[in-house]
Amino acid sequence: MKTLKVVTIGGGSSYTPELLEGFIKRYNELPVSELWLVDVEEGREKLDIIHNLCQRMVEKAGVPLKVYKTLDRRQALQGADFVTTQLRVGQLKAREKDERIPLSHGYLGQETNGAGGLFKGLRTIPVIFDIIKDVEEICPNAWIVNFTNPAGMVTEAVYRHTNFRRFIGVCNVPVGMKMFIRDVLKLEESDDLSIDLFGLNHMVFVKEVLVNGQSRFAELIDGVASGTLTARTVKNIFGLPFNEGLIRALNLLPCSYLQYYFKHKEMLAIEIGEFYKGGARAQVVQQLEKQLFELYKDPNLNVKPAELEQRGGAYYSDAACEVINAIYNDKQTEHYINIPHQGCVQNIPHDWTVEMTCLLGRNGATPHPRITHFDENVLGLIHSIKCFEIAASKAALSGEFNDALLALNLNPLMRSDTDAQVLIQELLLAHQEHLPRFAKAIAALK
Repeated sequence: MKTLKVVTIGGGSSYTPELLEGFIKRYNELPVSELWLVDVEEGREKLDIIHNLCQRMVEKAGVPLKVYKTLDRRQALQGADFVTTQLRVGQLKAREKDERIPLSHGYLGQETNGAGGLFKGLRTIPVIFDIIKDVEEICPNAWIVNFTNPAGMVTEAVYRHTNFRRFIGVCNVPVGMKMFIRDVLKLEESDDLSIDLFGLNHMVFVKEVLVNGQSRFAELIDGVASGTLTARTVKNIFGLPFNEGLIRALNLLPCSYLQYYFKHKEMLAIEIGEFYKGGARAQVVQQLEKQLFELYKDPNLNVKPAELEQRGGAYYSDAACEVINAIYNDKQTEHYINIPHQGCVQNIPHDWTVEMTCLLGRNGATPHPRITHFDENVLGLIHSIKCFEIAASKAALSGEFNDALLALNLNPLMRSDTDAQVLIQELLLAHQEHLPRFAKAIAALK
């Protein structure tokens, strides 16, 4: 078999041990011989710790896989077959600003929704575009598998504003939903589970569940609606049950992030309460990261520690391994990813990038033929967020104040154009180091 070279940008991430574990356990069908971990100067210390742990993991596994580390992205990309992106521009201190500044004005502070999600996108999209330029020049046949948030906005920007088409956005939320469905339906490992999932990143719904070819969706919905089955939430969102009547009327299973829209008052109250007590999710994550890296330093540790699952993005990396495996081995298996649907969904604009059930193989992803329409009951909400994503991707490239202002005002979590202006001003100044395209707009604010 041809050996593979994988480059992971953001290699100093606490998720990297899970990514390596995924490659190790799939080695017989996915022969990764080189894993290059790339990071920036600010992440050097974490990169060193992760590299040492990865070397111990490889040694324990006894597979012929070499792990390299570098701060030179272009060097790492030479001969790459797959590039995974898991970067965070500005690191966790930037996330803290994304959360705390909106909360200080009475708005949800979250890294992929609302004002915080907008500014994470504004920082991230230009960096992803720089990576794409390097890939096009150095390893043009490589696939980029992105699980940098906001994944939907990033993927929308790539397909709307570049000609690069070997780009797939991955999220762990659908993976968690599938695991929840397996648990609550008490499925055996041998049972074949297929789910029809549709929407946008962090705004997905499940509308059908097939177990060994037979629908068990009614049983699932009845259990979730009645409270008999409690929906698993992702680690970074406080979990509240959805209203029974809403679930029965929708006849859809929403992901946890839909709480920000269907339970806005409650979620805002919870977050503001935490904010005034001096807390934010970013601070919790920073403490978890500190604990994880202390574990990672242990010279006797040579496996992925169980504590990693406490991070909100658990299973991202495993999902990325499965995507790479499906492409490399032309598996044509079912995955839940962000891609342009290219007109396969008949009641939304043909050029939208969406998150949905797809079949994945050597030539990339194809929307599953069962999903030809998005449910009309949630189309209004989906349209609102998609218009926000499109406007945000434009702002990330233009660096224009008013483009960012428009994007934020289009977001349904924003309630005042005056507040939006204040938030844009404060967040631009707070993140100026990582927003070079907005240099002119920032200078005008000083």
